[in-house]
Amino acid sequence: MPPKKKFSKDQIIEKAFEIARVEGIEAITARRIANVLECSVAPIYVNFKDIEDLKKAVVSKIFEISKSFSDIEYTGDKFLDIGIASLRFAKEYSVFFRDLLLNKNSYMNDYDEKMGNDIVDFISEEKDLKVFSKDELNIIFLKMRIFQLGLSTMVANELLPESFGENEQIELLKSVGEDVINLALLRKKEDNGGKI
Repeated sequence: MPPKKKFSKDQIIEKAFEIARVEGIEAITARRIANVLECSVAPIYVNFKDIEDLKKAVVSKIFEISKSFSDIEYTGDKFLDIGIASLRFAKEYSVFFRDLLLNKNSYMNDYDEKMGNDIVDFISEEKDLKVFSKDELNIIFLKMRIFQLGLSTMVANELLPESFGENEQIELLKSVGEDVINLALLRKKEDNGGKI
């Protein structure tokens, strides 16, 4: 009898990732991975306690990729760069975008809260935004995120006209972001008797 093939945890995650990238996270099954690896399901259960554990490892890899998009300085404007990262991720990884952001799942629970707090802390250092409290920045971020996710959803689902390319998308993100911040500044000024 020939020796059993050995597969590392990373090899199994990579194969599961490849399946999920095309068919979605729910397409990850032990039998499916075993077929792709041309082995029994044993290596999967040696490396992972169950299939959900493997799915979480794949989602962790997706988050790393998403973070790599967010780590790039596209324009120097932190808010705008976050939006651009979302647009590019939605275009390149549309199945993952839909799986994680449009379908109810538990994978995003901790990520959303941590990401939101990290981004608000990060943008609070912007000189134009230092006038806002953390609560005010959270509201500004939420408004921008709602718009940005809507636009990214349209990108992921190819719902925009062909003539509305990435440059136009970025310009729209920038324009809406400026509008949200300017309106927040105007309201703050009105609430403070004309002073900020």
